[in-house]
Amino acid sequence: MATAVREALASARRSAVHLELRDIYTPDDPDFADWRAGVHFDPAERWRSWFDVVVATTARGVRMRRARIVSEPVSEYIKFEYDVTERHNIAAGEKVRWLPRREAADLALPGADCWVIDDEVVIFNHFDGDGNWDPATGMDVRTEPAVAKLCGSAFEAVWERAVPHAEYRPL
Repeated sequence: MATAVREALASARRSAVHLELRDIYTPDDPDFADWRAGVHFDPAERWRSWFDVVVATTARGVRMRRARIVSEPVSEYIKFEYDVTERHNIAAGEKVRWLPRREAADLALPGADCWVIDDEVVIFNHFDGDGNWDPATGMDVRTEPAVAKLCGSAFEAVWERAVPHAEYRPL
């Protein structure tokens, strides 16, 4: 996880929300490859640094939520994310919801995945068409109130329609 997100979460006071819009991320990820090969692993252990960041953030009373907009039928990568969400994101203290893309068609959404911290800081994550992220150029930190308002309201609109993880069944 990039330093900008770690720093933002360390300074978060009230909320941290993450809007995910893609159907695949880092297709060459060794963890994804292991999952595809049937290798069972504990995501909380394998991704301990992220797990610890979320635990520390939520322990301070920061409300962490993640909303994922997904195409259905879901991609193999989304099946992977779904499979590890309960044992990783939710176990660490995040709330996660899923929204089928067809149900998001009439929502105004940002053009890239983003984090919104305390309704003030937006961190955009940029990926190429294949889902690869370049740590040198993949993040854009913005503090303009209009950008924070746009991204925060987009997240809330998605969250309102999305299905809680425990109730969502990927097609």
